[in-house]
Amino acid sequence: MLLPIFLVVLADVFALTLVLPLLAIYAEHFGATPLQATLLVSVFAACQMVSGPMLGRLSDRMGRKPLLVLSQMGTLVGLLVMANAQSLAVLFLARIIDGATAGNLSLAQAYIADNTAPEDRTKSFAIIGIAFGLGFFLGPAITAWLATNSLQAPVYAAALLSLTSIVCTATLLRGGAPAAKDPVAPKADDRDLPAGRRLGVLEWGAYGRYFRNPLMAGLLGQFFLFAFAFATFTSGFSLFAERRFTWDGHPFTPREIGAAFAFAGFLGVLLQGGLIGRLVQRFGEARLVKSGFASMAFGYLLLGVVPAVGALPVVIVFASFGQGVLRPTITSLLSQVAEADEQGVVLGLGQSLTSLAQILAPPLGGLLLGREALGAWALVAASAAALGML
Repeated sequence: MLLPIFLVVLADVFALTLVLPLLAIYAEHFGATPLQATLLVSVFAACQMVSGPMLGRLSDRMGRKPLLVLSQMGTLVGLLVMANAQSLAVLFLARIIDGATAGNLSLAQAYIADNTAPEDRTKSFAIIGIAFGLGFFLGPAITAWLATNSLQAPVYAAALLSLTSIVCTATLLRGGAPAAKDPVAPKADDRDLPAGRRLGVLEWGAYGRYFRNPLMAGLLGQFFLFAFAFATFTSGFSLFAERRFTWDGHPFTPREIGAAFAFAGFLGVLLQGGLIGRLVQRFGEARLVKSGFASMAFGYLLLGVVPAVGALPVVIVFASFGQGVLRPTITSLLSQVAEADEQGVVLGLGQSLTSLAQILAPPLGGLLLGREALGAWALVAASAAALGML
């Protein structure tokens, strides 16, 4: 059962990471300012923040498979529109289409929760981490190669992989309807779902009690600061590197930027390939959270103050370690604090905080990069990580 969902997630992540190193520079070819280029990330996140819970709830009633296909088809259409865009407005339309149907990862997680026993879910969810690691390693590397031909080539490759993901879902993934229930049994409410209840974007008031719990509020605050630092870096790094670094006598292009992202992905594969489990056993999650934030803060600060391209591998090592340990450890701590029937709400809140960070951080970074305040841009990401550590 897990091999098909692994292939589905892997193809989706490949499609994402093929475009990630390219997006801002692609937008610049349509005359976008750094602010407008980074807003492409914010627009996608805002649409996803609204549509994600809606898709999740529809899948609770209609089944995971049909909604997963719908989400993947939206990604495919968005990529094809992007590849054929002739203006910045059409590029924004492509991101809106993709964001309005974005739910692939959360639906895949729900599918795993539906089809595995509770004691096996942690191991099963690990396949998503493996798929992400492979995707973030190989996707940018392929972009670095394809971008030497044209900027559209990686986008078409992403569309092809998205189509592959749809075929995998339709042909390999079993089940197209909700899990079978006793037809005469009372209808299950949201608390009977494998991951608990899900809340929509307009139900933020229901989240209030989680922030009144000091321990959970602190963890949620750390999760937001991590997401803010990470979103600042990922949305602005292409523009930063294009302005800061040169290679072989020319400014960084998608080829060099893709290679940098691929190196970070390779380090992520090493970390997710078993090292993170050993680190948790030896040092504990709380200490790893502190060291992860410290590593991120140092990496981003170094990026801002050292202009030499030779420092970039060191920056990536420190930043990748922080990024690699923080998401799983904070998520694990949140799940330990939450009650069993609150898992869905708390994890959904984490996703909402991620979307909120992706809405707020990119335009702030775009404003700074547009003013050529490259050091200040890096300092924003480093400050968010340092606050998380404190």
